[in-house]
Amino acid sequence: MSDMARRGFVTGGTWCVDRNRVVEFWPGEDGLVEILEEQARGGGSACNLALGIRRLDAGMPVETIGVVGDDENGRLLHAAAAAHGIDATGLTVVAGAPTQFTDAYTSRRSGRRTHIFRAGAADALTPDHFDFAATRGRILHLGLPGIHARMDGAWGDAANGWVATLRKARRAGLLTNLELCSVPAERLAALVRPCLPELDLLVVNDVEIGAIAGMATCDHGETDTAACLRAARAVLASGAMRLVAVHFPRGAIAVARDGTVAAKASVGVPEAEIAGANGAGDAFASGFLYGFHEGWETARALALAHAAAAVSLRSIGTTDAIEAWQDCLDIACRWGWREELAGLG
Repeated sequence: MSDMARRGFVTGGTWCVDRNRVVEFWPGEDGLVEILEEQARGGGSACNLALGIRRLDAGMPVETIGVVGDDENGRLLHAAAAAHGIDATGLTVVAGAPTQFTDAYTSRRSGRRTHIFRAGAADALTPDHFDFAATRGRILHLGLPGIHARMDGAWGDAANGWVATLRKARRAGLLTNLELCSVPAERLAALVRPCLPELDLLVVNDVEIGAIAGMATCDHGETDTAACLRAARAVLASGAMRLVAVHFPRGAIAVARDGTVAAKASVGVPEAEIAGANGAGDAFASGFLYGFHEGWETARALALAHAAAAVSLRSIGTTDAIEAWQDCLDIACRWGWREELAGLG
């Protein structure tokens, strides 16, 4: 079956409960700060992409694969999947281990996030959980390297379980994308570089592309757009990807295998609309992969990616504020776009 004969997404890997909390500022050690707002929601790359895609398009088929514990948090995640019409047949319950959870703190003062997690059942995830024999999905969105102990280790003749799973997916006819998280740069590079020959797409942020390429892409918190482009080209040349997309606060770029570069500035979100940034990267991936799936031009897919990320900022949760794709674009146009990116000549 050709990839265009397929439809929908398979999300795989991290399903956790995000205990989202807003504080005025992040205290130093021995400090004290009050929690101003909190909620518990589904989180993790497999959960967020699955929910994000269904919010963008309620008719898009989404299946998921992962592990949860036999506990209240596991039941919360299964309920979230059911409420969004996600096929969670592959969301396995592991006895004797708690569902992975993350305490996700957002500083109201700085807008920055701090995540503290417990792996729990997530450490039991292996390539054996991934059965693609019956799927008719087109794209596998897999993550997160660095926080799943058995997947991070060698698996058969593969450097790690991520490589083995991506190989299995491609043999089954799926296109593959890998989602990353904020583990140390050296560890991220060691886990991801062996995956590059098994990837069709790679959607990452400015820090992540720099880590994979071994290049500096940020200077004191400021993104160097030209450096991101160089890093994206280097990573593209090291793998099998059709396209590498890199997002950062001011915008995003995408480099195709034929050398074509697309760029799009981000949305100028009104400060009063921002509740928290947790999950904005997942929302960006949801929008971009949706556009790619639908055959859009890359620039239009980047626009939807930014729009989905922008509207997601209205909630402290990861997906609650995402709307249908056309509504996301309408809101983005109403808020306006930032100045076009420079330094890409």
